[in-house]
Amino acid sequence: MTSRTSRSARTGQYLALLCYLVFLAFPFLWLISTAFKPPRELGSLHPTWIPDNPTLDNFRQAFDEQPLLEAALNSLTAALSAALIAVVIATPMAYVMARHRNKLSAATGWVVVSQAFPFVLVIIPLFLILKNLHLINSLVGLIMVYVVWSLPFALWMLVGYVRAVPRELEEAAAVDGASRLRTLVSVTAPLLAPGIVATALFAFITAWNEFFFALVLLKTPSMQTLPVVLTHFLGAEGVADLGPLAAAAFLATLPSLVVFALIQRRITGGMMAGAVKA
Repeated sequence: MTSRTSRSARTGQYLALLCYLVFLAFPFLWLISTAFKPPRELGSLHPTWIPDNPTLDNFRQAFDEQPLLEAALNSLTAALSAALIAVVIATPMAYVMARHRNKLSAATGWVVVSQAFPFVLVIIPLFLILKNLHLINSLVGLIMVYVVWSLPFALWMLVGYVRAVPRELEEAAAVDGASRLRTLVSVTAPLLAPGIVATALFAFITAWNEFFFALVLLKTPSMQTLPVVLTHFLGAEGVADLGPLAAAAFLATLPSLVVFALIQRRITGGMMAGAVKA
């Protein structure tokens, strides 16, 4: 009876997971389908999943109409820089907050609460501060904003990973004669590597997809990021140039998918390597 119950529960879990995957995949698959459809099929009253006459004209038109490569480079520069800087700052802070829980436990709560403030509430003072620093319409200013905005979430994530590392491992290394720095480098860092990589991934995706700050802070077309450039496919009356927009949006989603596909293997590998070294 127990075996049948567990088997039924497992089957239900797999079905729920399958439904969830279909729910997540539907918009992306429809986006791919739309990107390869000619204009006649885009206006059809009976749309199909697979285009009858697939074409690359939407991609050519998208690159002809907007500077997608330049915008993608701006987004890549801002997202990578913000992710790396946020992780470098958050890692030692998270270690201190996790290891001194009694003294800094309240700080973690305030870090999470800071994420509840809406963008509109901070954009005016933020704009004035960056204007005084002459960082408006600058990728440096945008990177600073992304670092500050992603730092609380990165810190909150890394605190959990640090707490998962047993203190006994560090104490055992100290008993064996390892210095504090040696313990952090040889024992703690390998175990934290998967968490650091996962945090950097989330920070990168957040910065890559961010729209509001980039729209307000970047005015020159050559400085704009990819999410902002995608809005240029919308006409003055809100009518979308659907084919090129779908093609450009499809290309804009690829970097996040590729980065995640590459890093998720390294997360698992880092966990195994850290366990062996520990």
